[in-house]
Parts: sequence; structure tokens; C-alpha cells
Amino acid sequence: MFHSPDIAKLILRISVGVLMLFHGFEKIINGISGVRYLTTNAGLPEFFAYGVFVGELVFPVLIILGLYARVASLGLAFTMLMAIFLAHGSSLFELGKHGAPVIELPLLYLLMSIVIFLLGSGKYAVNSK
Repeated sequence: MFHSPDIAKLILRISVGVLMLFHGFEKIINGISGVRYLTTNAGLPEFFAYGVFVGELVFPVLIILGLYARVASLGLAFTMLMAIFLAHGSSLFELGKHGAPVIELPLLYLLMSIVIFLLGSGKYAVNSK
């Protein structure tokens, strides 16, 4: 029979990975000029902006597959830390129009990627652990 903790890990991995892929595909379709602006505005080299493709495309695919999911989830967590720092650094404690923190979405991805790191990929993964 199904082992429910492993099903929960699979659902978590697929949810985080697929939802993050939408952000990556948006960057492919519309470009990364916004990310490039935020990166250079923070004093970082422009080529760092291209890391968004790894963070929002490669890491999510690895997480979905459960292929080195712990390493990929740490990479995604770093990506989300950078997104919070670059896009919301001056508004960390501001609330949006619905009363939630403006960093709500990247914070959720950050926390869920940490949970994936702590739990591992589970039984239903390419390299299960």
C-alpha cells in the first residue's frame, strides 16, 4: 500500500517545482530585464541575473523528479533569498493590499524548499532517499 509520508513528499515536490516553473517560463518568454536591473542596481555583476534560469527552471525540474532534490532545494532556497533581497529588500516588513507581507510568495517558496531539504525526496523519486 502507499506510504503516506512518501506521498506527501511527492505532492510537496511536485507542487513547489511546477509552480516555480511558471516563474521560469515567464522569464524565458518575457526576458530577464527586470532581474538584470535589480541585480545591477544592487551592485552585483550583470551575469548574476542569468542565475535566475538555474533557480527557476533547473532546480524545480530536479525537485519534481526527486533527482538530488535536497541539493536542488537548497539552490531554490538561495534563489528565493536573493529574490527577497533584490526585489523586496527595502520592504521586508511591509504589508500588501490584502494584509499579507509583500514577501509572502518568495517566503513561501523559501520555506517549502527548506522543508524539502529537511524531508528529502521520499520513496517516489529518481534517486530516493
